[in-house]
Amino acid sequence: MAFRRSGIYKTPEEMRLMVAPGLLTAASLDVVAAAIRPGITTGELDALAEKAIVEGGGEPNFKLVPGYFHTVCASVNSDVVHGIPGGRVIEAGDIVSIDSGAQFEGWNGDSARTFVVPGGADPALDETRRRLNEVTEQSLWHGIAALASARHLNQVGAAIEEFIESQGDYGILEDYVGHGIGRDMHEDPPVFNYRVRGNGPTVKPGLVVAIEPMVTAGGIDTITQDDEWTVTTADGSDAAHWEHSIAVHEGGIWVLTAADGGASGLAALGIRPVPLP
Repeated sequence: MAFRRSGIYKTPEEMRLMVAPGLLTAASLDVVAAAIRPGITTGELDALAEKAIVEGGGEPNFKLVPGYFHTVCASVNSDVVHGIPGGRVIEAGDIVSIDSGAQFEGWNGDSARTFVVPGGADPALDETRRRLNEVTEQSLWHGIAALASARHLNQVGAAIEEFIESQGDYGILEDYVGHGIGRDMHEDPPVFNYRVRGNGPTVKPGLVVAIEPMVTAGGIDTITQDDEWTVTTADGSDAAHWEHSIAVHEGGIWVLTAADGGASGLAALGIRPVPLP
């Protein structure tokens, strides 16, 4: 993953300009959430997400990545990230990660959600996948909550790993991490989902980052498929991926890719997001 190297802190006006692409990104995932079901293809989900972004006046920023021609990444079961949407038919019981992003007037949003499609034939597998998805989503919210009070960015990864470790034996991908976001979808600084040495950048007003834990039910080793995009667990274990873009400002934090600024996800953790002034 290539990062754009630039100043990592945005002005208040620049952060306000990031609200619109964040909401467009959220809208694209909302339509996927409403449509995902057995029998629909990943390509059809991609088309729905693109329609939501374009009708909102934006453009899919994944299409701006050289060599990628789709609005979302759709990763199913043992695929972790960067799955290419197409003719694959979603089946009952599948665990499906959808990563989407929008650009609006030169600013970017990036977010991902994972869905466990109801109705699988194996209730035990359904429950295992549901639990994996829940742990991954909650690890994201623990990371966002840590950002609200952190002095340094690497405290976020420590909080994510601590939560996941408390929930059972899961793997946290190390080769793929979160990132800064702004004029480009992928900017400095890297945002780790696990403990690392060093403090990382200071958390202060103007920092805008995409936090995105990628968690497996098994090991952390991956392979890249022949399409040169799809990243799959080497041991065939299932995976989940959740992501939000978050702004740190003078009044607190605001989740740019959640319509409520992250209020519903953060409430149980005692954090109240504050809208950008």
